Amino acid sequence: MLAYLPLMIDEGLAAAQSAPATLLSAPLELGGAWGGSRPSDAHAVISRMRKVCLSGIRLLSDRQPAKLRVDDQGSGPPHVWLHDDNPDTAWIVVDIGTRDWCKLAYQFGHELGHVLCNSWQRRDKPRLPSQQLEEALVEAFSIRGLGLLADDWELHPPFPHDAAFGAAIRKYRQDLIERYRKPAGGPPAIDMCAWLRRNRDSLDHTGGVGLIEGPEILQILAEYEGDRTCVEDLGAVNRWPARSGVPLEEYLTLWRASCAEIKAGGKLPMRLHDRLCLG
Repeated sequence: MLAYLPLMIDEGLAAAQSAPATLLSAPLELGGAWGGSRPSDAHAVISRMRKVCLSGIRLLSDRQPAKLRVDDQGSGPPHVWLHDDNPDTAWIVVDIGTRDWCKLAYQFGHELGHVLCNSWQRRDKPRLPSQQLEEALVEAFSIRGLGLLADDWELHPPFPHDAAFGAAIRKYRQDLIERYRKPAGGPPAIDMCAWLRRNRDSLDHTGGVGLIEGPEILQILAEYEGDRTCVEDLGAVNRWPARSGVPLEEYLTLWRASCAEIKAGGKLPMRLHDRLCLG
């Protein structure tokens, strides 16, 4: 168990006790040392990233956490800690340097995507062969969020006289996009059918290690930015017992059925099915 002393900063999002918490309104708790950064500053960045990622999105999952906690652990990869304690709390762990707000927003956005995809409880361990798709979904979710954060930061900077930092966020986002475009050898609109045929074995058995999922991430990002209801479909991910432990074709079929159950549009799994030529 991680030994952190929590710092509670109540932003009043869940003040209305009569309304159930959503991933957007759930109280936010910070823990960890945060290096040379003030926890209140880290809280401001995390809160802003959560807001831009989720505002205007219908949060339809029936498995949303009542609380959200974010810890800075100082080393190791960011992750969602699948814990036994406080089972109604989604627990995100990040690893950032002093006032490294771009990295914080990016890491938090990725892990928030996993929580949105119902991957935050003890039983929700990643599974092959379709775990790579969830990773692509949440990476694209974070990249989308960075673009929204850059715009919002320039208009309403969380720190005094800091509007110019929006440009740094935008560059960080573009660098990520270029990193994922390079393996594809071209723009996002590549032949996704050929890409999947070429990489299917590695995707199924390694989860896309080595950035071969880059084209998939960029395709999903384009879907998000073209139709925000595709983001709402993430609330229906992994609501079946096998989760990602089924072949991609079955995963997308189960996802579409889950969308129907919670009244999400279901456009994203249908479009991915078509883009990937899964028959």
